[in-house]
Amino acid sequence: MKRIILILVFVTSNLDLLSQTVLESPKSFTEAVRTNFLKYRIQSNEAYRVGDFERGQFLFDSLVQNQLIGSKFNDYTLKRVDNRKLKMSKVKKPIFLVTYAAWCIPGKGEIPALNKLAKENKDVEFIVIVWGKKKEARKFAKKFNSHIEICYAHKNYKNDNEIVENMRETLGFPTCYMIDEHLQVVNIKRGSASTPLKTPTKKAVEMNYTVFKDRLSELIKFKQDIKELLVTN
Repeated sequence: MKRIILILVFVTSNLDLLSQTVLESPKSFTEAVRTNFLKYRIQSNEAYRVGDFERGQFLFDSLVQNQLIGSKFNDYTLKRVDNRKLKMSKVKKPIFLVTYAAWCIPGKGEIPALNKLAKENKDVEFIVIVWGKKKEARKFAKKFNSHIEICYAHKNYKNDNEIVENMRETLGFPTCYMIDEHLQVVNIKRGSASTPLKTPTKKAVEMNYTVFKDRLSELIKFKQDIKELLVTN
């Protein structure tokens, strides 16, 4: 009997959370970041200054879990490397967004893993934002397949200040954003698989693929849970 009660409590609490997700107007991602980032940065800088990387990661995860998940992501109009625009609210499907910097080499096996995952999941929009100028982003884009939209942003470009300030200058890079089709933040993760330099390429791709697939699974599960909640209500 006690076990049944515990299960019911767990299910009820999760349904309540999903109900809030569907019914309430969430705070904006910008508001959530700006309200909480100063405190996070002070604590995080101190943790990394003394070499406490575990606490640094804990602080990042706490910021995401307690403040950013559930916020409404900005409806950015992104610059594609092919000169077209991509307005996020027009996507109409879950978004798997990864940020990189043009001057920073991705981890071994990371890009092939993303390419493979994007090719396998056509119901999700894969977007990469390259922090850099257009010429740099175009060169970077050659590493990705056609299943991934490659965009770019630079603080010197018109209308890019907000996205650079809210994403690159706060949560850093590489960072992975899982966003549902209504632009609600499902989760945010930093980095990828930890692959030592001597890791064989095939193994490095497999390790990164597993990491990215786990994150994608969380995004897809969230969509399914919301759909089930709407049906039952």
